[in-house]
Amino acid sequence: MSDRYGRDVLSNDPHRRRVVEPRSIPADVGLVVECASSGFCGAVIRVEKTTSGLAAELEDSSGSRRLFPMVTGAFLLDGEPVTLIRTQVTGAAGAGRSAPARRSASGSRFVADARAQVARASRIWVEGSHDAELIEKVWGHDLRVAAIVVEPLHGADHLVAALREFGPRRDRRVGVLLDHLVPGSKETRLATEARAAFAPDVEVVGHPYVDIWQAIKPQALGIERWPTVPRGQPWKSGVIDGLGWRVSEQQAWSRILSRVTDYSDLEPDILSRVEYLIDFVTASG
Repeated sequence: MSDRYGRDVLSNDPHRRRVVEPRSIPADVGLVVECASSGFCGAVIRVEKTTSGLAAELEDSSGSRRLFPMVTGAFLLDGEPVTLIRTQVTGAAGAGRSAPARRSASGSRFVADARAQVARASRIWVEGSHDAELIEKVWGHDLRVAAIVVEPLHGADHLVAALREFGPRRDRRVGVLLDHLVPGSKETRLATEARAAFAPDVEVVGHPYVDIWQAIKPQALGIERWPTVPRGQPWKSGVIDGLGWRVSEQQAWSRILSRVTDYSDLEPDILSRVEYLIDFVTASG
């Protein structure tokens, strides 16, 4: 007598759910995916090695960036679970496949052979020359592509007067980056006055650091943290003393700036503020 059920009655169970392995998708720069566990959605910026394996950095529509492990089924593409894999480059190991797009120091897509163009009327203002030099080093390529000029105010005390002289308007916007923009500070009062007088053609944002030096991660300098400067002592000279450097303020800044390679050497606070201002002034048309 034949066994019509076979040797295993569960082997052909039509109600058993079939497990499907997620598709593997190359982590091409610009690919928009969602992290399945957190819901963070953004475009792939780069892939890097970490202590726990490969990870993809995503940038969302607001400019926020986060790093996610490239484990099996960790991402969603159009709602479908997928596994991101490293993009193969051209050459003997991957003939016929495209190389990852070149990135600027800010992490944005590098525009090769960008034509020189007349600067927009809109401007980004920063407090001093050190701020301008740091922004140029990290965002210089992006600013040239967007035709935006960064100008130092050489102090924020005359911000409102400078804006009045400049005459902001819809096609002549000003984005301002201030140091030490924290509750109760002089900078916060100045920012409030400027916004009230010139909105919507002026935007003032800031970072919480005493000086732009602190916007650089201390690890970029090979130190654990920035020195603590006693109240009442000039901050920059206090930092120089705390680091044990026998140099002038400008020499110290040159040494610090030389340690900055790209956006990964800066604190997230400064990254989001500068990129917001670039978007603000370029939206003027």
